[in-house]
Amino acid sequence: MKMLIGCSASFLLLLLLSCLTEPAESRTLHLDSCSVSVHTHELRKYYAHIRSNAISEDNEIGMKLLDRSLMKNVQDGQTCCFLRLVLRFYVERVFSNYASSEPQQQRCSSALANAFVSIRRDIHKCHCQCGEETQRTIDSVHAEFIKLQANRAAQKAVGELDTVLEWLEALGPKTQRN
Repeated sequence: MKMLIGCSASFLLLLLLSCLTEPAESRTLHLDSCSVSVHTHELRKYYAHIRSNAISEDNEIGMKLLDRSLMKNVQDGQTCCFLRLVLRFYVERVFSNYASSEPQQQRCSSALANAFVSIRRDIHKCHCQCGEETQRTIDSVHAEFIKLQANRAAQKAVGELDTVLEWLEALGPKTQRN
């Protein structure tokens, strides 16, 4: 009888774990003449843990670093470059200056930063060519960022990650479940 209960408990635990773990969802992002696979579901999951804190701590209400119009107005042939520069901005400027007192939020921001580094590595293989207008757009984001204290600017940029993630999701259809 004990063995039957033990087997049943093990089976129920396995069933529960299989229900709780979701397959990794990836999208193929079409970046001009190149494509990269991105696990947008994971990015959203990590961002969900830090979003409310980042937004509530943002004291610079009247200022936007990454407006939706920047994403919508990316010129033809510049998607790859624009994404590469946005990821670089987040990895080098934002995540390196973002701090939270909560360990879980620190782990999630580190996971996001690592995911961005991984996507950057894949994009590097694409050999994106950057036009002057794209570079000027990103330079203006940097200029707004440095107007603020580094940790406040990072807080604002993390709070605006929704804009980046929405744009990423729009770049390509959902293609596979792993």
